Amino acid sequence: MAARWQGTIALLLLIIISYIDRVNISVMILNPDFATHFQLNENRMLQGMLMTCFLLGYGFSALLLTPVIESKLHYRQGLLSSIAIWALVCAISPLLGSLMGMLIARIILGVAEGPLFSLKTRFISDNFAADEIGKPNAVTALGVSLGLAVGFPLVTWLMAHVGWMGSFYALALLNLLLGGGLIWRFLPAPAVSERRAKPGFIQTFALAWRTPLLGWILLVEIATLSYLWGSSAWLPAWLRDEHHFSLQATGLLAAVPFLLSLGSKLLGGVILDKMRPEQAPLLFIIGGLLTALSVLALMLSQQPAMLALFMLAANVFWGLQGAVIPAVVQHHAPREAVGSAYGIINGIGNICAAFIPLLMGMVMKSAGSVSSGFSVLVVSQLMTLCAGGVLLLRMRRAAAAVNASIP
Repeated sequence: MAARWQGTIALLLLIIISYIDRVNISVMILNPDFATHFQLNENRMLQGMLMTCFLLGYGFSALLLTPVIESKLHYRQGLLSSIAIWALVCAISPLLGSLMGMLIARIILGVAEGPLFSLKTRFISDNFAADEIGKPNAVTALGVSLGLAVGFPLVTWLMAHVGWMGSFYALALLNLLLGGGLIWRFLPAPAVSERRAKPGFIQTFALAWRTPLLGWILLVEIATLSYLWGSSAWLPAWLRDEHHFSLQATGLLAAVPFLLSLGSKLLGGVILDKMRPEQAPLLFIIGGLLTALSVLALMLSQQPAMLALFMLAANVFWGLQGAVIPAVVQHHAPREAVGSAYGIINGIGNICAAFIPLLMGMVMKSAGSVSSGFSVLVVSQLMTLCAGGVLLLRMRRAAAAVNASIP
C-alpha cells in the first residue's frame, strides 16, 4: 500500500478513537453511579452541558490552535502532542470529584482534539491531487460513523465489565498506545525540504480567512455538526427513556444508524470524484432535504418498524454529505493555509454546534419528551439545503466565468 494511503488509514483509525472519546459521556450519563458521582441526576440540561463544554473547547482550538500548528509544526508533531493530552485527560477524569471538574476536563479534551480534522485535511491536500481527494476525504469521514458505531457498544461493554471509572482508564490506554502508535508509525516525519520557513501565524490565519465562499461553507458545517452532535448526544437517551431498551441494547442499537452511514459516505466520495468541483454542493441539497424529511417522519411515527426505518434513513442521507465540506475547502483555500481554512470552518462550526445538545435538552425539558428535541435536527438540515443551494449557484457562476475567460 502506498505511503499516502497508509497515512490516510492511520488517520481514519485515529478519528475512530477520538469519536469513542467524544461519545462516551452520552452512554455514561445513563449509568446511575456516574450520574450520582457528578450530581447529574435526571437533569437534561446538565447532561447536555457536558457535551457543550467539550465542543466549545474543540471549536476554539480548531479555530485558533490549528494556524499555530500549521505555521510552526508538522502535522505529525501536532497530532502526537494532542494524543498525549487526550490520554492524560481520560486517565484523570475518574479522579475528579465534582461536576465542575468534569466540565473543565471536557473543555481540555476538546482543546486537545480540536486540530485533528484540520491537520487531516492538510495531509490529504498535500498528498493527493485535486481530482483524487474525494476518496481519501470519504475514507477519513468514515471515522465519524465508525467511531460512533464502535463507541456506543464499546463504552457500554466497558461499563458493564470494568465500571465507569475503569472505562476511562481503558480509553486512556487506547488513545496513547493505539492512536499514538499509528501516527508515530504511519505518518512520515517532515522531510528536510519541508523544514523551510513557513508563513507565520498571522499570515496563515489571514490567508485562511480570505478563502472564497467561506461564509456559506461555514453555514453548511454548522448545520452538519449540529445534526452530528445533537443526534449522537441524545440517541441513547431516546432509545432508553422513550422506548425502554436495556443499557446493553441501547449501546448496540445506537450504533446501527452510524454503521449504515458508512456506505453512503463512501458513495458520496465516489460520486464526488466523478463530479466537476462546482457540482459538489448538489450533495448538500439532496442530503439535507432527505435527512430533514426522515427526521420529521421519525418524530411523527409511532410504529417500531417505521421508527427504525426513518432513524436509519436519516443517517444514510446525512452520510452522503460527509466528504463534500473538506473537498470544497481544498478546492477554494490557498494551499499553504488549507488546514487553517478548515480549522476556521470546523472551529466556528463546533462552537455554534456546541449549544445544540443543550438546546435540545431545553426543548425536551419544556415539551416533556426526548423526541421533541429532534425538531432542532430538522431545522439544521433545512439550513444545509438552503446554504447548499447558494453554494451551488455561486460555484457554477464562478466556473462559468473562468471558462468564458479561456480563449
